[in-house]
Amino acid sequence: MKSAKMAGLSWFSFGRALQNERPTRSAFHASILIREIQVGPKVGMRTNWFRGRLVRTCRFRLRFMLGMAVAAVAISTVSAQQNPNADGTPVHMVVTVEPHHGSDVATVTRDDVMVYEGKERDQVLDWVPAQGDHAGLELFILIDDSSSQSVDTQISDIKKFIAAQPATAKIGVAYMQNGTARIEQNLTDNHDLAAKAIRLPVGYFGADASPYFSLSDLAKHWQQDGTRHEVLMVTNGFDPYYETGDMLDPYLAAAIEDCQKTGILPSAIYAPSAGHVGHSYWLNYWGQIYLAKLAEETGGEAYYIGFNGPAVDFTPYLKDLAARLNHQYLLTFAAKPKKKPGLQHVKLRTELHNVDLVSADAVYVPASE
Repeated sequence: MKSAKMAGLSWFSFGRALQNERPTRSAFHASILIREIQVGPKVGMRTNWFRGRLVRTCRFRLRFMLGMAVAAVAISTVSAQQNPNADGTPVHMVVTVEPHHGSDVATVTRDDVMVYEGKERDQVLDWVPAQGDHAGLELFILIDDSSSQSVDTQISDIKKFIAAQPATAKIGVAYMQNGTARIEQNLTDNHDLAAKAIRLPVGYFGADASPYFSLSDLAKHWQQDGTRHEVLMVTNGFDPYYETGDMLDPYLAAAIEDCQKTGILPSAIYAPSAGHVGHSYWLNYWGQIYLAKLAEETGGEAYYIGFNGPAVDFTPYLKDLAARLNHQYLLTFAAKPKKKPGLQHVKLRTELHNVDLVSADAVYVPASE
């Protein structure tokens, strides 16, 4: 009787502790009181019941606290994404709008565009179609002089492409020779004059040290004037100065960086070189991989041909390039200010259906004042 009475008083005290919501104290009392009572069938049942209640209470509170913490982080993240940072340095990019499927290209407005640096969203300051007064275009045709002369049937395709460009477009012609971009015709709005500068390549290996040397040379001597700067390369893409066969070619990386800094969008059509290089599966494989990487990271387009010689007809690729030029926008956004000038990686997104926003992976941001 005495033991039962003591047990009853003890459980009453334990219940009061739970009711007062003091989890740490309750757990302490439970460990002491359970040792004080004489364990019998009924007492053991009560012990298990209260022990289970205590565990369930602690678990509930722990889950509640974790849920609140996760919710706070989620709200903070969504708030940062929905409220773009307006305090930044204005920078400019050329963006090409492409459809996921089909050929119908949707109209994209400023409100449809989101720009991110990492997880932080930047404010879009301007989004203007490259049409009318904003249709300015400077386009260089850059042909590898080591290409096989079998591309003679495609020369007429390039000339027709030049003639079809808008009257406001300025066209230049250059050839890759010994690591430089040798200008055959400087930028001109006289498209007939530019077309006449197109000739057959000399067709011997060594006429160009690396196509990426020549592209960098062109980028460094091309004065920025606020208009679109684009390049159409005709080359095998192989770099004789880096024959390792991996994605670490420093000359390719330098050309990508030069284009990103100056806002140049290079596109490329594969054309094999003369001699052994022209039929080497290994060299042509990596050449086309390099061209694809160049275009992907700068906002251009690389046209994959295969390994059976030059394309019979350049027309489909040139038609696609012309469509890209007709669906470009001039983007201005507020980039995060930095103490030192340099490239900043950016991502463009849109919630529009069947729309891709194609741009360079990085943009040059000047130092904050």
